Amino acid sequence: MNILISADMEGISGVVNWDHVSSNHKEYDRFRKLMTAEVNAAIEGALAGGAEQIVVNDSHGGMTNLLIEELHPAADLISGSPKPLGMMQGMEADVDAVFLMGYHAAEGTGAAVLSHTWSSRTVHELRLNGQVVGEMGLSAVLAGSFGAPVVLVTGDRAATEEAQRLLGEVETVAVKEGIVRTAARCLHPDKAHARIRQAAERAVQMSVPPFVLPTPITVGVRFQNALHADMAELTPGSRRVDGRTVEWTGDDMPTVYRVFRAMTALAWSG
Repeated sequence: MNILISADMEGISGVVNWDHVSSNHKEYDRFRKLMTAEVNAAIEGALAGGAEQIVVNDSHGGMTNLLIEELHPAADLISGSPKPLGMMQGMEADVDAVFLMGYHAAEGTGAAVLSHTWSSRTVHELRLNGQVVGEMGLSAVLAGSFGAPVVLVTGDRAATEEAQRLLGEVETVAVKEGIVRTAARCLHPDKAHARIRQAAERAVQMSVPPFVLPTPITVGVRFQNALHADMAELTPGSRRVDGRTVEWTGDDMPTVYRVFRAMTALAWSG
């Protein structure tokens, strides 16, 4: 069995504010280690469950967070950016299942640590075929378009509850419980790692359907302000829905994913 692990950082135990996940702050190096350790726990569990090939895609910020010298040697690492499939680089037809590690809840979720959707500066809400999703849903639909289910999600309690609502009976591990957006009750890393190992071992043996949306797929982005939408509307084929919302429709999810990234990049430049 081939496993792709997409590893974000906001959902790692101990992470509670932006200093922890920003490379220009002194706390960042501590949390790079903790991020790598949680990913290693998932790799160990996946191997125990029968995984044969594991690829880890660094999916936070500039995507150079994981420490390759401390990563479990059974896994390959995809590092750096930009990448055509961003947080889901490594998604190929031979991937059997996906782990989403260290993920966070969608923008606007209450009691959710560092909740946002793609960019807290530009994106207010993301919809796929009218359904509100965050980064978790975006990644899961892209995986589903390749025929691969998401079988494990880790993050704070709000993220795991989002996963269960969206994806059904998949393995989840809540490594912390949000109090407000920048405070949480966190598991000790040893306890978090043990739970992740156990869940990963179970996850690789699960048989769950991929999360698939019918085509064509419409991506709708409600931006934080009208200027962001002005810039995103420069995307060929886009439709302006209202002052802050832009839509685009495509026949396959990989293309829709790339267009969403282009729209948000344009919005960021505004």
